[in-house]
Amino acid sequence: MTLKVSDGDGKRLDAFLALALPELSRSRIQSLIKEGHILLNCTQVKARASVSLGDSISIHIPEATPREPQPQNIPLSVLYEDDDLIVVNKATGMVVHPAAGNEDRTLVNALLHHCSGKLAQEGGDNRPGIVHRLDKDTSGCLVAAKTNSALKHLIQQFSERTTTKLYLCVAQSEPKVIHQTVSNNIARHPVHRQRMDVCNPRTGKPAVTDLHRLHTARDGTSLLLCALHTGRTHQIRVHNRVLGHPLLGDPIYSKPVRQPFRASRLMLHAWRLGITHPKTGEWIQKEAPIPEEFRPWCDEVTEYLERIRLSKSSKEFSALW
Repeated sequence: MTLKVSDGDGKRLDAFLALALPELSRSRIQSLIKEGHILLNCTQVKARASVSLGDSISIHIPEATPREPQPQNIPLSVLYEDDDLIVVNKATGMVVHPAAGNEDRTLVNALLHHCSGKLAQEGGDNRPGIVHRLDKDTSGCLVAAKTNSALKHLIQQFSERTTTKLYLCVAQSEPKVIHQTVSNNIARHPVHRQRMDVCNPRTGKPAVTDLHRLHTARDGTSLLLCALHTGRTHQIRVHNRVLGHPLLGDPIYSKPVRQPFRASRLMLHAWRLGITHPKTGEWIQKEAPIPEEFRPWCDEVTEYLERIRLSKSSKEFSALW
């Protein structure tokens, strides 16, 4: 990654980068400079070096070598399980697999304990059994594979978009239309590395979301049903922000001072997941119980949610819209 200095003339290099890269601590930036992973105009310098307008800063962040995840006795909410796969209701605040900054207490650690280590190994050293992911603060349905053949089959289903993925979320304001489909390309933000953003159609990856407004409260906050046709990082969060109604409790894409309701969590829940069983070919559809935080909005549309619950496929529930 390369940054051009367009503002901040005379600042220390580490101070300039601390503002440009808020996801990195200043001490981490200083370590990267000292190790030669950050260069100023292609030259290794010290953290106190001053930057000038037009300077070029090259940044390379080496990937941490993850240790092998260990089983940990962490309670799981299991929605379905057999010899080939397991579907769980992931709790909000739980990271899916170990990574820098989150080396344990993840869903993978919990699954290794629950499944006695019997998870597909072809997903990677620190991601055994992982087919797809949910953001740390998103709750709800997630499937993991116990065998390599199941992993391969499930990954193919997600890639070919033959799964059903329905999410419930609460936006800070009312969408302008009841139903809409958002289709664009998403890529990581060039400066703020924790964020994703809509980008030029020739870059990034396609992202398609159906959004349906279910209920709007007196304060304007709105319950939405979202159907994912792709699975990009932060997809629902980015699409709602682009439309002008970011999600309640979103620490990255919303401005808390503008939110009429202070949520205790990110108001995004992977409510329903439908997959084809990799061995039997049976259609398996599971729902994660709606969290209590969603009840003030969901209690207003119980009959509608029940009609969706009784439908078997994306085509059936989309007809309800």
